[in-house]
Amino acid sequence: MASVLEALPKIKDNNLLVGLDTSDDAAVYRLNDDMALIQTLDFFTPVVDDPYMFGQIAAANSLSDVYAMGGKPIVAMNIVCFPSCQDMNILKEILRGGLDKVKEAGALLVGGHSIDDKEPKYGLSVSGIVHPQRVLSNSNSKEGDLLVLTKPIGIGILNTAIKENLCDKKVEQEAVKIMSHLNKYAALSFDKITVNAVTDITGFGLLGHALEMAKGSNVTLQINSKEVPIIKEALEFASMGIIPAGMYRNRNYISKYVSDNNVAENVMDVLYDPQTSGGLLISVKEENAYKLVDEIINNGALDAKIIGRVLKKQDKYIEVI
Repeated sequence: MASVLEALPKIKDNNLLVGLDTSDDAAVYRLNDDMALIQTLDFFTPVVDDPYMFGQIAAANSLSDVYAMGGKPIVAMNIVCFPSCQDMNILKEILRGGLDKVKEAGALLVGGHSIDDKEPKYGLSVSGIVHPQRVLSNSNSKEGDLLVLTKPIGIGILNTAIKENLCDKKVEQEAVKIMSHLNKYAALSFDKITVNAVTDITGFGLLGHALEMAKGSNVTLQINSKEVPIIKEALEFASMGIIPAGMYRNRNYISKYVSDNNVAENVMDVLYDPQTSGGLLISVKEENAYKLVDEIINNGALDAKIIGRVLKKQDKYIEVI
C-alpha cells in the first residue's frame, strides 16, 4: 500500500501539517491558529473469538493514531463488514465493545457505515484535535534522544498460537488486556513532558515503525534487544516456529535496513512481529526520558521501558544490539 501511495501526486497545502510524505500515523490539517484536525481510520478481521473483546481491540487500535499525533479523539464512526447470514447479536457485541472503548477515550461514537461481506471486519474512522504547535510526528527524532516503548511486544505471535489452540487461558487473557488497552494513558504524559517524535506500533512491527521514524528523521535508532519488553511466551512460540506470515513479510522488507549484531533469531522474530494495537514508541531528550517513564506509569499505562537511543545516521537505519 505504501508504494502505491508514493506513486500518487504530492499534495501541497500550507494547512496540511502532516500528510503522506513521512508514512505517519494520521493526517493533520490546520483549521485555524489554535486548532488542527487529526484524521485517521483503521479496521481489520477478528483477532479473538469473543466479539465484544474484538470490538474493544479494534477500537483501541483505531484510536491509537490520534494519541501518536499528540491529539485528543473527539468523534468516531464505525466501519463494519459483516455477513448478512450471521447472527446479528454477534455484530451487536462487536459494536458494543467499540462503543465502550470510544467512551473510555472521552470521544463520541456518531454513526458509521456497514456492508455485507463474507468475512467480518471492524474498526473506526476517528477525528481528533490538537494545537498546531503541539503536533507530534514520527519524523522529528533527534540525535542523543532515548527511545521509550509503552507496551510489551509479541502479540502477533501470541495471536497465531491462540488460533492454533496452543495458548492457555491466562496467556490469552494477557494478550487481550494488552491489545484492548488505550494508548491514551501513555499519551497523557505529553501534557507535562516535551517529546520529539512518536509512533504507534502496529502491523509493521517494532522494527518497521522504528524504520519509519529513523528514515523520516534521517538518524539511526539503536535498539537494545535486552531492554525491549517481550512477552515471554512469544519468545517460546517463536523458538517453535509459531510465527505469523506478517513477520516474514516485515523481515523481507525491513531487514536490509537493519544490522542485528548476531541477536538470537527468536528475539529478532519478535522484533519484526506485527502487532495489533501495540504501544507507543517515543523519542525524547535523554534528560527527560526517566521522568517520562515515571509519568507514563503513574498515568496508568501498561508499561514504559527505555529500549535504546538515537544515533547520528550510520550505514543502517536500525542497529539492534
